Amino acid sequence: MTSLAQRTSGLVQRRTEAIRSAAADKLDKESAVEEDDEARCGEEEDEDRGDSKETRLTLMEEVLLLGLKDREGYTSFWNDCISSGLRGCMLVELALRGRLNLEPCGVRRKSLLARKVLCRSDAPTGDVLLDEALKHIKETQPPESVQSWIELLSGETWNPLKLHYQLRNVRERLAKNLVEKGVLTTEKQNFLLFDMTTHPLTNNTIKQRLVKKVQDSVLERWVNDPQRMDKRVLALILLAHSSDVLENAFAPLQDDQYDLGMKRVHTLLELEPEKESAKPNANELMWAVVAAFTK
Repeated sequence: MTSLAQRTSGLVQRRTEAIRSAAADKLDKESAVEEDDEARCGEEEDEDRGDSKETRLTLMEEVLLLGLKDREGYTSFWNDCISSGLRGCMLVELALRGRLNLEPCGVRRKSLLARKVLCRSDAPTGDVLLDEALKHIKETQPPESVQSWIELLSGETWNPLKLHYQLRNVRERLAKNLVEKGVLTTEKQNFLLFDMTTHPLTNNTIKQRLVKKVQDSVLERWVNDPQRMDKRVLALILLAHSSDVLENAFAPLQDDQYDLGMKRVHTLLELEPEKESAKPNANELMWAVVAAFTK
């Protein structure tokens, strides 16, 4: 009897230990999954906020930085493309951050420029200009197309009821962002009849890193396939060209490198947005913005 009781007791004890061990393993696995999810969320939030040892710039800031004269601290007075170009950058930046997308093309296969821009998420981006544009797009019913939003955000409308959509002083506000990030500084310059606030370059390292990124994308790191290019770099090249500032990135190159780089840029510009947007993993809204500037 005693022997049977001891065997039963031992069996129960081993079963209990096995259950505890299985439960502990399960908790460890669940904890590991939770930690992995938290880490992934943290990485996405850091990327969204731009928290990094290196200064992260938005597409708008990169395009403006390419257009600014280093010493003078202002863009060319003859550049009448950068205003609308910067608004296009905002739409693409919001799309790359998962805030905007295009409505489905539907059975009739609407063109990119005929499709409306929809708010996918109204989560704050941490950038005042982007959040302001996102608020306008979210609250507007019926929705507008990409072409309309570029015009509305630029203030290029004959409808007085839509003038409130215009984002004012965009270049100055972007320049102040770059001042806060330690890239530019603020000065006052006298232009005979008036004084103007300028923002000369103070951190040449960041500017050179940006220029090199653009150059390398069509030279050393050229992949001859837009689908394999980094979406942000591809957008930067196309939007910098639409803003008439891309030439500044290629100016320091030797003649043969300049010719090769510009030839490859023209290869990208000759792509058909409708076809490219239909390919797997393509960002439709980015190609809609490109179509708006190349139509």
